[in-house]
Amino acid sequence: MKKIKIKLKELLIERNMTQSQLAELADVRPNAISNLCRGYVDRLSIEHLEKICEALQLESISELLEIESQ
Repeated sequence: MKKIKIKLKELLIERNMTQSQLAELADVRPNAISNLCRGYVDRLSIEHLEKICEALQLESISELLEIESQ
């Protein structure tokens, strides 16, 4: 079975950015950012993904999400 990995925590480390900074910049609740960083999500909000991609200036969703084989 394939698994989707959210690479937000790694992106924040690379950019030397805190979860709080991203939450403010993206206008997304800090708790939602924390859950994404920890991988504690069953569903993803397209709106949140769009805001995060915009805030981090990502060019592709593949910079944020990855499909892994288990």
